[in-house]
Amino acid sequence: MKKPDAVTEISLEDFREKVWPLHCSEMIYCGPATARKLENCGIRTIGDVAQTDPAFLKRLLGVNGPALWQYAAGQDMSRVAHKDHVSPIKSVGHGITCVTDLVNEEEVFRVMLELAQDVGHRLSVHELTARGVQISIRANDLIGFQFRCRLPVRTQLPAEITAAGFRLFQERYKWNNLVRAVCIRAIDLAPKALPEQLTVFDDAERRDRMERLQDAIEDVRTRYGKRALTYAALLKDLKMPDDGRDSVKMPGLMYS
Repeated sequence: MKKPDAVTEISLEDFREKVWPLHCSEMIYCGPATARKLENCGIRTIGDVAQTDPAFLKRLLGVNGPALWQYAAGQDMSRVAHKDHVSPIKSVGHGITCVTDLVNEEEVFRVMLELAQDVGHRLSVHELTARGVQISIRANDLIGFQFRCRLPVRTQLPAEITAAGFRLFQERYKWNNLVRAVCIRAIDLAPKALPEQLTVFDDAERRDRMERLQDAIEDVRTRYGKRALTYAALLKDLKMPDDGRDSVKMPGLMYS
């Protein structure tokens, strides 16, 4: 209502006057097909939906019918998050749309490595490790691809997250188009303190050294800034925007 710049306040006292005259398709979960079914029965507005027998709507639309009636009648029973509620972290990822196309594997690798620095940092802050890696690639024709793999050992090391993601990219992306956007995500998370069975193929001593080195790097970056220590490969042009758009936090999903 009043897009794009105004805010409309809808209260319990006036929602019928403001909302009910709107077409039923303005409601969430009432798409074109559902709207056509309602219109065929003479139900055109949100008010019409609210004044229709929920049992009839269930026969017409299935389980979606009573839900639409609840929304229209102002009786949505969805839970509301407490102001101090913090949703559990299910994955940690970082992605960016590049300023120009990435034309080869080296450019893709460097972007993944840069993104993985932030992923590893957040895993460290939350004392989590990942058992899987997922990458999302969007080509310059805006077609997206998503691939994932499982890691042999849980990790929060940016280098290992990058290596797994880049290996996925090399194996699965066909280069029919140049790459415009890259996202890398740590999935299947578990607390770092959770015990894990080692494998004969993993060098536990080397891993311990790498983790202590990464902890030292994190400490230096905390004191002197993110760029105080970095990879030489990341000193080249990454074709990534530097105006801070990658730090924008998008709104969360509805609490459920």
